[in-house]
Amino acid sequence: MSELATYTQIGREPDADTIRQQFAAAKGWENQYRLIIQLGKPLPTLPAEWQTEENRLKGCESQAWLKGEKSEDDCWHFACDSDARIVRGLIVIVLAALNHKTAEAILAFDMDGYFAELGLEKHLSPSRGNGLRAIVLAIRDQASV
Repeated sequence: MSELATYTQIGREPDADTIRQQFAAAKGWENQYRLIIQLGKPLPTLPAEWQTEENRLKGCESQAWLKGEKSEDDCWHFACDSDARIVRGLIVIVLAALNHKTAEAILAFDMDGYFAELGLEKHLSPSRGNGLRAIVLAIRDQASV
């Protein structure tokens, strides 16, 4: 089993459907913003040895890192972290949809539709939106190798 396969359960629980339900229940952007912060709290802190320049996400205003690996079952597993609380929550939203999935599932998932359904794009600053897209692109780049 790969080292990252058991690093975090995000992607199994919560998954994209759970995130959708939580956002639907959190009425209004203020409650949804609080939800994003709450979602980031259980995200494991990335070990210092994984916080390398090679794993650093480009396009994020804050510091963020992504480590991924494919396991024997052809599923991709990711560890991601940031020094910003809001970004940690956004990471969980992305990992809920893409972690522990095959490359085909990662590449086929409609991230734009998912983000639109959650209302993220209309409420995030342009730099946060760019950072969110950078996380998705980095995951898809790794999965498409």
